[in-house]
Amino acid sequence: MDLSAFSMEDLLLSALKAETESRDVYNKLADGLKNALLKDRLKFLSGEEEKHRIFFEMLFQQKFQGKEIALPEKTPVPLPDIKIEDEALPISEIFWRAMQAEMAAHDFYRSLAEKITDEPRVKKMLLYIATMEKGHYKLLEIEKENAEKFEAYDMEWPMMHIGA
Repeated sequence: MDLSAFSMEDLLLSALKAETESRDVYNKLADGLKNALLKDRLKFLSGEEEKHRIFFEMLFQQKFQGKEIALPEKTPVPLPDIKIEDEALPISEIFWRAMQAEMAAHDFYRSLAEKITDEPRVKKMLLYIATMEKGHYKLLEIEKENAEKFEAYDMEWPMMHIGA
């Protein structure tokens, strides 16, 4: 991902916005679920995104001392977000969208790390976060496959869960 057209301030604000929005989406999804295992996984992802947000907030404050953080309405960096326009959207579709956002975050953080040449600890942390985002992708991929199986099962056996 070519980030040369963006300032460091724009890049860090984009990272903060992406992490904040991902955290909120995972929390919202978890709050609407009855499946305790899936709920725990989504709460875990939300917690991970919150840790990333804190890192980027600290990095912003370090680089732009005294400047207030104001998240942009729309980020200049083209990063996909996880939109849930329809409450009836199958969870497998939401997971697919989240997977795309996680992979874009991975690529973004790797590219951002390349821009950091004078701070090896920050560079290593960005690469570590990029690796974590790829792990989130894999976790979501597994959950998406599980969701697709159960969605298909419900289609083949309508009203399967009525009663008991």
